[in-house]
Amino acid sequence: MDYIDRMVAVRIDEDDTQETLGKSLDISRAQWAKYETRTHEMSIQTFIKFCQHYGVSADYILGLGRNMKWPR
Repeated sequence: MDYIDRMVAVRIDEDDTQETLGKSLDISRAQWAKYETRTHEMSIQTFIKFCQHYGVSADYILGLGRNMKWPR
């Protein structure tokens, strides 16, 4: 499962449509559909807005493990 699959799963788990999510992120449904179908790459700003909107961590969406070493 890649990050797009996780984003779609989060959207569906929250019973949101592409339309309602697009409105929340201030983008069109068509633009969001392009992200989900992997025909366009989203900006980091849109990625951050998505994570904030659903209250999910970027680490979860990106599939990063919990036991990773972080800089101190």
